[in-house]
Amino acid sequence: MQWKCFNPYADIRHTENRLPHWQQEEAVYFVTFRLSDSIPAHLLRIWEGERAAWLRWNPEPWNPETEREYHERFSGSIEQWLDDSHGECLLRTPEYARIVGEALAYFEGERVHQIAWVVMPNHVHLLFTPRPPWTLEKLLHGWKSFTSHEMNKRLQREGRLWQEDYFDRLIRDSGHFANVVRYIRRNSLKARLRDGEYLLWESDIAKAVK
Repeated sequence: MQWKCFNPYADIRHTENRLPHWQQEEAVYFVTFRLSDSIPAHLLRIWEGERAAWLRWNPEPWNPETEREYHERFSGSIEQWLDDSHGECLLRTPEYARIVGEALAYFEGERVHQIAWVVMPNHVHLLFTPRPPWTLEKLLHGWKSFTSHEMNKRLQREGRLWQEDYFDRLIRDSGHFANVVRYIRRNSLKARLRDGEYLLWESDIAKAVK
């Protein structure tokens, strides 16, 4: 596949649930979604308060420097807490990690082009391009709905497994693309995981990144 980076001059669709999401047709996204118990409630309350205050002083649209500051301050905190492996960490079990991996791969080439992903104990990072007419929110809803149903069935229980929202970034250039591929590849090392505690997949395009 040929991937496309973010084009600031093309149409952008802006959606918002609890978090803002920018979408652009055929662009590449770096997305993180997590289990509902993956971040302690008291840490999340502090994060949300600090983020709300920062956003009041820094309304969108952002220049590249402001966007970089946002992700260093707020995305970085979330990533560190996720790598600390809070919560039940269901995805540390290979059986449940495979359910997620198989769901991500199921519509490859039809609804999505996957570039790289890693299933961590309590969250998932993935780099991909949606195929029209499939949008970011439709793909995430489908993956989370199916995997939640399958895991709950095997666990013989009910209830929400995934956090409602997700974090996403449009890939801006080839350097950003390569950095994200390396981040996904090395995330298990950063979190000090052993073989069998995570599931990594890379396309040929991702494998070419050194």
